[in-house]
Amino acid sequence: MNFERRNLSDDQLLDLYKRLLKPRLIEEKMLILIRQGKVSKWFSGIGQEAISVGITAVLGKDEYILPMHRNLGVFTGRDIPLHRLFSQWQGKASGFTKGRDRSFHFGTQEYKIIGMISHLGPQLGVADGIALANKLKKNGKVTAVFTGEGATSEGDFHEALNIASVWDLPVLFVIENNGYGLSTPTNEQYRCENLADKGIGYGMEAHIIDGNNILEVFGELQDIVESMRIKPRPVLIEFKTFRMRGHEEASGTKYVPQELMDMWGEKDPVDNYRTYLLKQNILSSDLDEKLRAEIKKEIDDNLLLANTEADIVATYEDELNDVYKPYDFEDVKPSGEKENIRFIDALSQSLKQSMQRHENLVIMGQDIAEYGGAFKITDGFVAEFGKERVINTPICESAVVSAGMGLSINGYKAIVEMQFADFVSTGFNPIVNYLAKVHYRWQENADVVVRMPCGGGTQAGPFHSQTNEAWFTKTPGLKVVYPAFPYDAKGLLNASINDPNPVMFFEHKQLYRSVYQEVPTAYYTLPLGKAAILKEGKDVTIISFGAAVHWALETLDKNPEISADLIDLRTLQPLDKETVYASVKKTNKVIILQEDSMFGGIASDISAMIMEDCFEYLDGPVKRVASLDSPIPFTKALEDQYLPKGRFEKALKELMAY
Repeated sequence: MNFERRNLSDDQLLDLYKRLLKPRLIEEKMLILIRQGKVSKWFSGIGQEAISVGITAVLGKDEYILPMHRNLGVFTGRDIPLHRLFSQWQGKASGFTKGRDRSFHFGTQEYKIIGMISHLGPQLGVADGIALANKLKKNGKVTAVFTGEGATSEGDFHEALNIASVWDLPVLFVIENNGYGLSTPTNEQYRCENLADKGIGYGMEAHIIDGNNILEVFGELQDIVESMRIKPRPVLIEFKTFRMRGHEEASGTKYVPQELMDMWGEKDPVDNYRTYLLKQNILSSDLDEKLRAEIKKEIDDNLLLANTEADIVATYEDELNDVYKPYDFEDVKPSGEKENIRFIDALSQSLKQSMQRHENLVIMGQDIAEYGGAFKITDGFVAEFGKERVINTPICESAVVSAGMGLSINGYKAIVEMQFADFVSTGFNPIVNYLAKVHYRWQENADVVVRMPCGGGTQAGPFHSQTNEAWFTKTPGLKVVYPAFPYDAKGLLNASINDPNPVMFFEHKQLYRSVYQEVPTAYYTLPLGKAAILKEGKDVTIISFGAAVHWALETLDKNPEISADLIDLRTLQPLDKETVYASVKKTNKVIILQEDSMFGGIASDISAMIMEDCFEYLDGPVKRVASLDSPIPFTKALEDQYLPKGRFEKALKELMAY
């Protein structure tokens, strides 16, 4: 291995050795502990340390790094106290996830490290968002994100590279090409000669570096990172290296030819660099032994701290309280003049006034800039707020949602507009696995609102007409809002933007231009989790939300003899159980109307809750009325049959007669 010291001093060369040695000795200790059953799982980075160490040494401590589960050198390079790492791996309170996640599946703002989730791809988009925030701040900082050669086949990889290239984001994309994705060799994963070519394909600078040579890693990256700070842009680095242990220790390496293991064993980054330093008289055997003894003592002392720490005691309160970030609702009362506006105008007003109120708020989506969005809600926003804050995105929902998470990590608020709620399926993973879980896992909030134009009645067919709120009400950590009136839409969207938790904000397309209401022109908020009682009666409780609320109102207008409480839920998560239960206990009969198909919809959960908690008050079965259990069709006759509007009146009268 050819080492070139360039202009590095002896102290710098020795410092790099210490940085290499520490994660290696920790790993060797972990391999002993896992055989003793004292650590449950371990993903070894032995043989790859030079990459983590080199990148961490080059970046400033205030620059974010997004590592993976073989990048121990990133964590030790940022000087995280070892006992906290050991506690993390043992699932103890002094770790970073309160025992809720293992290994390196965590982040820490204190050390500017953002760990991955098991679905590897989204972290690349998160890096885009962090870098976008840095670019908006004009602070000259670089963000580094790691991935393996296996994850370069994931769609998120390609989406993230494309976004970074189009937006000129200062992201250092790090591919550790270590030969195998679990047991699948590279020749069964891709056909290009080098993964660096994928960066070139997206129009970005790309380099290939020997990932086992610490001086090449450090020296090349010094120049690249400094140039990125001066001229913000993405750069892709493919590091050629090898994984000397199994995917995780239980996997073993029997699938790897022995000659390959032998070849890469001779390229060990620690042993070769040690030999080089000894030959240069920068390191002596005595000093080497001293350094090893000091690190081993630090390891043992910190292991003792972790081992003697008490195990976590499980409590319902602690677990449930951390699902959402605590938030003091800012109650801004409506005041001043009102004007009769459409649902769509109320949304536009909310977005505009929130953009004025929050200088760190960014809106992202397809065609939302000069074009004003598919429904013209952001028309004129670019002229007022600029393209830096009203950003057209490529068609890549997953990476855009992930970028929203990155913006939140780096101090911004993000709104992501889905052109249609149906298209959220291609951004589903980062919503339900990253945004929803991030506060519970390591107390980081996701200050992201995902706007969802949804619903039928416009003959738009199976891919533009779904109302898919049930996909998200099932997922702890998300808030789900679904207004039916312009007044509520404006106040609830303002509150959703203020809320530091991820919010799925559903907007029924059929209501956009058909429903008018007197709405205050000034900014105001409405609390999430509070239902509205639109009508009061004594004989039956009708529970609904979205466009179905208007169907219920029409039915009651046609049948004035029915005395009903009509509850508009407005927010589906959190759900206003108190208002629902109080009404049920008064009227003793309940019917729930939703536009979504029946099976698995939120009406089923509300029905079950009422049966469990209010059974003794019921004078009849809890009725559910919903769309057919089929995809939503295109032709009007078929769509009319699919939607429950025409069936609701019959079901209501049957319940009244029960």
